[in-house]
Amino acid sequence: MSYTVAIVGRPNVGKSTLFNRLLEQRKAIVDDISGVTRDRQYGVTDWNGKTFNVIDTGGFVPDTEDIFETEIRKQVRIAIDEADALIFMTDAAVGITDLDESMVALLRRSDKPVFLAVNKVDNPERMFLASEFYSLGFENIYFLSSMSGSGTGELLDAITELIPKDKEEDENTKEGELPKFAIIGQPNVGKSSLLNAMIGEERTIVSEIAGTTRDSIHTHYNLYNKEFILIDTAGLRKKNKEKEDLEFYSVIRAIRAMDEADVCLLLIDATKGITAQDVNIFSLATRKGKGIAVLVNKWDLAEKNTNTARDYEKQLKEKLAPFTDVPVIFISAKEKTRIFKAIEVALEVYDSRHIKITTSKLNEAMLKAVEAYHAPVVRGHPLRIKYVTQLPTVVPSFAFFCNYPDDVKPAYRNYLENQLRSNFKLSGVPIRIYFRKK
Repeated sequence: MSYTVAIVGRPNVGKSTLFNRLLEQRKAIVDDISGVTRDRQYGVTDWNGKTFNVIDTGGFVPDTEDIFETEIRKQVRIAIDEADALIFMTDAAVGITDLDESMVALLRRSDKPVFLAVNKVDNPERMFLASEFYSLGFENIYFLSSMSGSGTGELLDAITELIPKDKEEDENTKEGELPKFAIIGQPNVGKSSLLNAMIGEERTIVSEIAGTTRDSIHTHYNLYNKEFILIDTAGLRKKNKEKEDLEFYSVIRAIRAMDEADVCLLLIDATKGITAQDVNIFSLATRKGKGIAVLVNKWDLAEKNTNTARDYEKQLKEKLAPFTDVPVIFISAKEKTRIFKAIEVALEVYDSRHIKITTSKLNEAMLKAVEAYHAPVVRGHPLRIKYVTQLPTVVPSFAFFCNYPDDVKPAYRNYLENQLRSNFKLSGVPIRIYFRKK
């Protein structure tokens, strides 16, 4: 399911530090200088068995000092519009500022849940100073230190209480529903052009269905014995918004579309190549367990020789590593080149994501692979894998039963994953491997 939490607040209160802690990785750049977060940061975290999206709304990067407060207010308004819940970060060391109070006025007009996080409360003196934040009138107030992590557990407990039980397993009952493909990618890579090229001129059998995701268009495709739902995240630009606002809107909506989709079609501009944000979106899709295909658009504009496509694909997959078993199709939405091929590949990835491998076939192939390359010895004892089975989950998942499940090294896990991919049709599909005691 899709639940999005945005971290808002004035600069230099520790938003990116909290973001890094929630994602358990150093993804956002942290510095004491305000305005460091220039790119939108987003990821997925889980707590108490529930998964949700987290967005760091830093990076106001004003052109001049007088526009500073205006930019921050824009970010808060966008977060209020698009997120399901908000973490409002403040700084106990500095106290309540005019900018904090102006943001409070915006947040009070919203019906979204707001969690007031008073940061940098890392000693008794700061705890005493932080008591002034009760005057802001928020019901949900949490004193924490995003640097050390103290107090973040209580905040996460409160957030996850609002999230309905994860519906991931319910997808197993949706066998009869049509495949859903989300077209995602940077602005101006040709998402709308691709949608138009796919549906062509046969508009009599194409219908627009109002989607549950705000402002996204669900298009029902039913041509040439192929039927599916296209979720278009293109063309969702608000009028009179500046470039940074547009990027923030597109990020949140791409995440929402990704949550709803079975397969993500990541569109890349052949003339510009894959960007860091493309890799970020790709990684997010794989972590969510979505099928994925990479479409390199505007291939008609790229300079070519004999091995251009091969070399381009090799370089692209190097940037996508470690998950490189993904189909790459070179297309031109404008010239309608290989558009039908892209549809066929998306449907293949959809089928692969729903693959069910019988236990007998799985053991026949994988136990042979285990015999061919034994796992390293653990504390003088051989690690023996005795049995493997597929788990009844939406994302293809496999349980390997062995005598020392906690001691399987990442390298051997990667070997088993590669063997699964080489023996079964799993291109474009993230897979999950678990080791259990036998």
